[in-house]
Amino acid sequence: MKAVRSLIFNAVFFPTSALIVILMLLTLPFPRSVLQRCLHYWMVYMMALLKVVIGLDFEIRGRENVPDGAAIIASKHQSAWDTGVYLMALDDASYVLKKELLSVPVYGWLLKKSAMIAIDRDGGGSALKQMIKDVRDRLGQGRKVIIFPEGTRSTVGSSLPYHPGVAAVYKTGDAPVVPVALNSGVFWPRRAFLKQPGRVVLEYLEPMPTGLDRRQFMAELESRIETATARLIAEAEKST
Repeated sequence: MKAVRSLIFNAVFFPTSALIVILMLLTLPFPRSVLQRCLHYWMVYMMALLKVVIGLDFEIRGRENVPDGAAIIASKHQSAWDTGVYLMALDDASYVLKKELLSVPVYGWLLKKSAMIAIDRDGGGSALKQMIKDVRDRLGQGRKVIIFPEGTRSTVGSSLPYHPGVAAVYKTGDAPVVPVALNSGVFWPRRAFLKQPGRVVLEYLEPMPTGLDRRQFMAELESRIETATARLIAEAEKST
């Protein structure tokens, strides 16, 4: 049944999403807020389809830890689920993403219009400087900036090295850094076709303290995210 449900989800979600993305081109002449609202409802649609077809629901904890206005959301990354949830869960989110995505026809145009933050992973110091500049610009607009410190999805129970760019953002962004733990990979694993029924939990943790040096910040951020993620994974595995 899991294979059948996963097949049905893919057969419905991807063609309809392709149509939705094409229709969103109509928003390009309008203010960016129009596109952001469309992206929000696209993700509402995805979550509803996951619930109906797969039996996969979600829960968000710790909303009180997310400040009003500008903030940096440093999130664990285990699943494609994570790449969409913040468009729905937060107002006016801007993701830090790989530059190559901007070259994708149609979808890349929407990412540019949405003012996502593209980073050239091979760009070295100049790319980092540009990312910091772009992050500060989005924060200045009162937006939430989403950054995945590991840079890519990790498998359940593992942790990839945390990239130092998040520390540079912490030092120069002049906004609270909110760590996020989640267990999405238990139900929608990295690069996996099968999706499992259950309940994804995303938990906003307490904002990072100010005044830490780079090494202290990186150690504390990783400890908070990985410890809470392990707890959420254990909780999910008990229910499956």
